Amino acid sequence: MKRRKFLKNSSLTTVGIVSASALASCKTENKPQETVMASTKPIKPIVVCTWNFGNATSKAWDVLRKGGNALDAVEQGVMVEEADETNETVGKGGRPDRDGNVTLDACIMDKDGNCGSVVYLQNIVHPVSVARKVMEETPHILLAGKGAEKFAYEQGFKKEDLLTESTRKQYQEWLKTSKYETTINIENHDTIGMLAIDENGDIAGACTTSGMAYKVAGRVGDSPIIGAGLYVDNEVGGATATGVGEEVIRTVGSFLIVELMRQGKSPQEACEEGVKRIMKKNEGREDFQIGFLAINKNGETGGYCVHPGFTYREYSENGHENREVKSFYN
Repeated sequence: MKRRKFLKNSSLTTVGIVSASALASCKTENKPQETVMASTKPIKPIVVCTWNFGNATSKAWDVLRKGGNALDAVEQGVMVEEADETNETVGKGGRPDRDGNVTLDACIMDKDGNCGSVVYLQNIVHPVSVARKVMEETPHILLAGKGAEKFAYEQGFKKEDLLTESTRKQYQEWLKTSKYETTINIENHDTIGMLAIDENGDIAGACTTSGMAYKVAGRVGDSPIIGAGLYVDNEVGGATATGVGEEVIRTVGSFLIVELMRQGKSPQEACEEGVKRIMKKNEGREDFQIGFLAINKNGETGGYCVHPGFTYREYSENGHENREVKSFYN
C-alpha cells in the first residue's frame, strides 16, 4: 500500500522591524517539517496488547526475544486468543450474532504500511492469518464474507465450527428474550489489539475480534478497519482500539492518535485526546466503553478509556506487567 507523504514548507513574512534573535530562530531553509520524537533511548523490543491477555503477549514476546520481526510477533500473539475457546469475544468460542453465526473480523499492518483485513468471516479459527494472506497474496486490502472464506480455503485454512457448547447454550438462553444490550467492560470488551516493536525498531500491529454478542447479522465494527481499530506508521508509532466500534469509526480513532503523536504528543496525551473527541460527539452519554492503546517509536506507551476498567499488558526487556489506564469518567 503506497502512502503519500505531504510535506509542509514554512515561510517567514516580516512586517516592520524583526529582531535578530527572531530571525536566527527561523532559519529553517524551508526544510520539510519533521516529526519530533523524545530523545530518550528507544525501548526495543516491546509488545503491548489490549486487556490482560498474558498468554498472547507472552507468545509475542517470545518471538521478539528470539530476534523475530514485529509482524510475526503480533500475528502469533493474537492467534493465542483466537484459539482460546474460553475467550468468548475472539475467534473460536466467540459469541454469535442474532442468527446464531460466529462471524470474525481481523486486520494486520506491517512496518511499510502494507495491510490486510477480513470481515464477516465464518468457519475459520484464525482470521488474523487470513488477513495476512490477503495482504501478502492479493492486490487487495479487505475481503468480506463468503469471498473471504473461499479465499481462506484456497490458502489452505480448514473449516471448523466456531460455536462451542458454552456459547451455543448462551445463545439459546438469549433467544428467550432476544434483548440486546452491552455491559461495559464485559460484552463490549470484544477485541485484542496488539502492537510490537522488534529489535530493528520496526513496528507492526494486529487486531482481531468476534464482535459484539448477538449483533445484527452482517455488522462490522472498527477492529478490521485500517485507521479505525488499528493503524501503524513506522516513523511515528501505532495505535489500536477496543470497545464500541461504531464510535471509533466515526473519528477514525487509531489514525487520529498516530497523527497526534506525529505532531509531538506522547502516546498518553494522544489517547486522551482521542477519547475526548469521541465524548465531545456524545456529550452526556455514559452507556458505552472505548479504550485506546498507543506506542511510539521510542517504545513509550499510553492508554485511555471512557470508563474505569480498561487495562493493557506490556512486555519488554524491563519485564512485564498489567496496566490499568486513566478514564474520562473517574
